[in-house]
Amino acid sequence: MSHTITSGDLLADRRYAYAQGCFDDGDPEGAAEMAEQALEIAPRFAPAWFLLGRAREARYAASGRDGDHHAALRAYANALEIDPDDAQGARLALVRFGAGASATAISPGYVRALFDAYAPRFDRHLVEGLSYRGPALLVAALDATPGPLGRVFDLGCGTGLVGAALGQRPDHLTGIDLSPAMLARAKRLGCYHRLVEGEIAAILREEPPASADCAIAADVMIYVGDFARVLGDTARVLASGGRFAFTVQSHPGDGLILGADSRYAHGDALVREAVAAAGFDLVVLEPASVRRENGADVPGRVVVARRPGGSRSRSDP
Repeated sequence: MSHTITSGDLLADRRYAYAQGCFDDGDPEGAAEMAEQALEIAPRFAPAWFLLGRAREARYAASGRDGDHHAALRAYANALEIDPDDAQGARLALVRFGAGASATAISPGYVRALFDAYAPRFDRHLVEGLSYRGPALLVAALDATPGPLGRVFDLGCGTGLVGAALGQRPDHLTGIDLSPAMLARAKRLGCYHRLVEGEIAAILREEPPASADCAIAADVMIYVGDFARVLGDTARVLASGGRFAFTVQSHPGDGLILGADSRYAHGDALVREAVAAAGFDLVVLEPASVRRENGADVPGRVVVARRPGGSRSRSDP
């Protein structure tokens, strides 16, 4: 997942490859030893520090010793200090260990690296392996609520599954995504009029006010800690009566949690509060599972919010 493919030293890279092989084979002790050897040669090789953290974390899980816990924390912290963009996901690991704020655990750099690596197998794994149906659920929800699609922003468009589900409905479709590898695949579909690389909130802040009639975010909020900010930025670019359709992973509580699956889950109360704070009217808030994992449906919600000025539709449950 790292954007740092090499340390710049062949010997260090070989030690790192051995360390990764040991870890993959279930040998964290060997992985730690090889990672430490790599770091003796290339002390600012962030992926090696992250792998050392994983090896020490595995050792802590087996031993329960405070020393192993602190060693894992130090390794992850070093990885993050060297690579503040956090392509490896050190922030996630630190939050898992109780260090850091969960709302900032998933960084744009981590998401970009994750999906650049995921792009070649994304569609098959998501649709066939996880029974992913987020785009179809959102398009159905929009079809059931009145209002033209017109100019649509597909936030976190990935390989273009939402664009394919929308078909010819939009007059103009813009896709926004962090991952250039995902955007390259979306471009091949030919259904997007414009594709923009970048972080969603930053791109939305550059768009003119009231420049869209609809926005869609399918399985995107699971990586967004600053949920309210994205809603606010989206509201600004929507015209009066414009709709924002999105999915969230849900949980029985009220707030935001970072689950063991390294994804954010949103309580219904948080969704309602954030929708209202952004100036939206809540049109739809319905239980739905957009994917399956480990043979079970992942609990979630389909949400449609509307900027004031348009008619209301289905009430939430």
